[in-house]
Amino acid sequence: MQVTKPVAAPPAPRTQSSFGRLTRRPETGALAGTVLVFVIFTVLGGSNFISIGGVASWLNVAAELAIIALPVGLLMIAGELDLSVGSVLAASSMTMAIVSGTYGAPMIVGIVAALAVGAAAGFINGLIVSRTNVPSFVVTLGMNFGLAGITLGLSRLITGTTNVPLDPGPFFKGLFGSLIGGQFEVAIFWALGVALLIVWLLQMTPFGNWVFAIGGDKESARATGIPVTRVKISLFMMSALGASLVGIIQTCLYNGAQTSTGQSFVFNSIIAAVIGGVLLTGGYGSVPGIILGTLTFAIVSQGIYTTSLSSDWASFILGALLLAAVLMNNTFRKLALSSGVRAPKIKKA
Repeated sequence: MQVTKPVAAPPAPRTQSSFGRLTRRPETGALAGTVLVFVIFTVLGGSNFISIGGVASWLNVAAELAIIALPVGLLMIAGELDLSVGSVLAASSMTMAIVSGTYGAPMIVGIVAALAVGAAAGFINGLIVSRTNVPSFVVTLGMNFGLAGITLGLSRLITGTTNVPLDPGPFFKGLFGSLIGGQFEVAIFWALGVALLIVWLLQMTPFGNWVFAIGGDKESARATGIPVTRVKISLFMMSALGASLVGIIQTCLYNGAQTSTGQSFVFNSIIAAVIGGVLLTGGYGSVPGIILGTLTFAIVSQGIYTTSLSSDWASFILGALLLAAVLMNNTFRKLALSSGVRAPKIKKA
């Protein structure tokens, strides 16, 4: 008697499962938002929006914003906020201009001094938040006001003015403040570098698991041996160094510094991160999402000038976009949790 082997059922199509996994990614909502606003402004702005000059206008804004929003978003994933980036940017920029402009020190000395200001501010923020358990919102807001006052007072005391000129020289001008093709800022490449660095930290090192674990449950993370204090201080320093880097870029780009710059980045960086899928409660977000969030923010804030719409509507559109992003992010997070997606495994130190 011949025995026939049972025929295996054909494999189920993977289209649905792949689509399901895609909808549960933190950056899915951000991608939808970016595509939507790009299509809208392409229709409304026409050739003005998609021209070289139009693309450069919003891509330059997105690049500078991304350098700050990426580390700020990483800090938000860990459950904290940084509202001091505006003053850190201004303080770093003025420090560089005074050291290398007013006192004539080599540019590299001014750059190191600017980065040192950022590192010190971030270290103080992280130390206070970790040791006192005072909410980071309060600590960094206090740092924002305090550092702004110190920058203004010392600038007037040392230079007698709030605007300090600086000639960065051809090398540092090309490295930080040049325009590619006369329109695209070199900051675009710095933003890509920052993004790659953070992706490496999140995906290739235990540090990434620690960040998500702390954002999910700080006490549980500490109980497993994760150095919560050290990680938080590192994240605050990264956030401040991102602001310092943008301060250096702007100082070289505009050949000088002023004390009033930087405050727009305080909330814009948080808005970009939230649009990109980062939860204000922590534990959820991604680098691609934050990048898409900065692009969406930049397209809306700059693209409206290429249309016939009044620029007065820009703030309304950004506010509506932020609210929609929060609602959409909560929806995708519920999808992820309902599908049984687990948090990243925690690696002990």
